[in-house]
Amino acid sequence: MAIRSLRPTLRRTPPKFFCLILLIAVPTCIFGICTNYPKISYFFRPLWDKPPAPFIRLPHYYAENVTMDHLCRLHGWSLRAEPRHVFDGIIFSNELDMLDIRWHELYPYVTKLVILEANTTFTGIPKPLFFASNQSRFAFAEEKVVHDIFPGIVVPHGSSTDPFELEKKQRIAMNALLRHAGISYGDVLIMSDTDEIPSPHTVKLLQWCDGIPSTMHLELKHYMYSFEFPVDYSSWRATSHIYGPRTFYQHSRQTNYLFSDAGWHCSFCFRHIEDFVFKMTAYSHADRVKRREFLNYARIQKLICRGDDLFDMLPEEYSFKELIKKMGPIPRSTSAVHLPAYLIKNVDKFRFLLPGGCLRPQD
Repeated sequence: MAIRSLRPTLRRTPPKFFCLILLIAVPTCIFGICTNYPKISYFFRPLWDKPPAPFIRLPHYYAENVTMDHLCRLHGWSLRAEPRHVFDGIIFSNELDMLDIRWHELYPYVTKLVILEANTTFTGIPKPLFFASNQSRFAFAEEKVVHDIFPGIVVPHGSSTDPFELEKKQRIAMNALLRHAGISYGDVLIMSDTDEIPSPHTVKLLQWCDGIPSTMHLELKHYMYSFEFPVDYSSWRATSHIYGPRTFYQHSRQTNYLFSDAGWHCSFCFRHIEDFVFKMTAYSHADRVKRREFLNYARIQKLICRGDDLFDMLPEEYSFKELIKKMGPIPRSTSAVHLPAYLIKNVDKFRFLLPGGCLRPQD
């Protein structure tokens, strides 16, 4: 039997075209993952992050021409013989229009309007004192305003200082300003950012009802850019407190109680494009400005009118169902019902905050 000669097995070399594809695809994928990491991370958030414990939602009853006694009893509370004093405490940056609306809404019901303004941003950039230089606009509330300036820290460019630490220091300083304003144990203290506005009927309940929880988060209807773009009812950081020895000014979760439909949160609701740019670079999430073109005026204006995200990010959700439901532009609303009364009374002044007013004036 003839012995078959063994031929050496030749390994096939990968085609040059395949190597070229790998050479291009691998770095491109790595670059894409690095540049779009926040988007990718947010998309897979339901896999790696758990939602916070659910709130105990307290129902909110209100209708016009219903007595306060009846409203208190509907909530399981009782009517007080006299109203509590109410202190409204806010950290202020540059939200002049929202402050105007807020204080006109709350002025009849509050004892003191306490406002703390820093001379630097949360990112450590020197900033103008917007409130101090516009006090004449708020002369109507002058006798109730308690204002102070917080000496911020200037952070050198490129420093790794955490903006949330600078924000925390300013919020801690608010405790001393509230005491200076004359707050006493048993008074109501509202803690919220300028653009988180409790409704007047919410404040009246806090004033007049006995039996309310000593601390409640306030569920606010969340809007983006104006009241034309309602997002959802996810805003919960605003709180009401019956002031006591353990009350400290915060903007984080402090209780499980959430009082339903208690007002409005209008985020990035500015009159001028330059104000959008200022906040994008000034607030604690300034790291979301990944590229310089994010601050382009024409781009920002286009996104405002589309109801799309300024930072090209996905929604911050804990389930794929909610994430997918909220992807894309915010649906427009043509309703201007159940909005702050001062806004509706001054439509010509605040046209940019209402349906059809997305175009911002050119400076």
